[in-house]
Amino acid sequence: MSAHMAGRWTSYGLQAVCYAAFMAVVGYFSTSPPYVHLPEGKALVKLSIQHAGQRKEECRERTPEELAKLAPNMRSATLCPRERAPVTVEVEVDGEPLFAVTAPPSGFARDGASSIYRRVAVPAGSHRFVARMRDSATGGFTFVVDRTVDLQAGRVLVLDFDANRGGWIFRT
Repeated sequence: MSAHMAGRWTSYGLQAVCYAAFMAVVGYFSTSPPYVHLPEGKALVKLSIQHAGQRKEECRERTPEELAKLAPNMRSATLCPRERAPVTVEVEVDGEPLFAVTAPPSGFARDGASSIYRRVAVPAGSHRFVARMRDSATGGFTFVVDRTVDLQAGRVLVLDFDANRGGWIFRT
């Protein structure tokens, strides 16, 4: 057997040892530590909202002097600023605050929708949820819902919002 053949078999042997070590590491981490989606006796509450707040300023009619200063192709009689108010959401469970979030509008001109995503584990059982949302620059909360929900262990409650469907949506 030549030195070349001995080196080749040594190389194969070392490769086999390295592959075996790699497979052992992958095998170990595929089962350990065990993954627990939710602790025992808990349910998950997810808040997932994408909502455009009200405009910060109302549309207004331009005066004749303002129109005269504009180029002819820019003479729109109505001026509607695009900037929107941030969206504030507060959720309480059994009278205790679960989370309170204020999300700014998206986009360079701050004229897009605000996006909010939160997830919190809560004990399973019957809970009273109060969800509030403010989507205007002034005043109190625009949309408020008070609902009792029975959460089973390991289940997910999704809090969503759709103004076209009347406001808050609770899905289990």
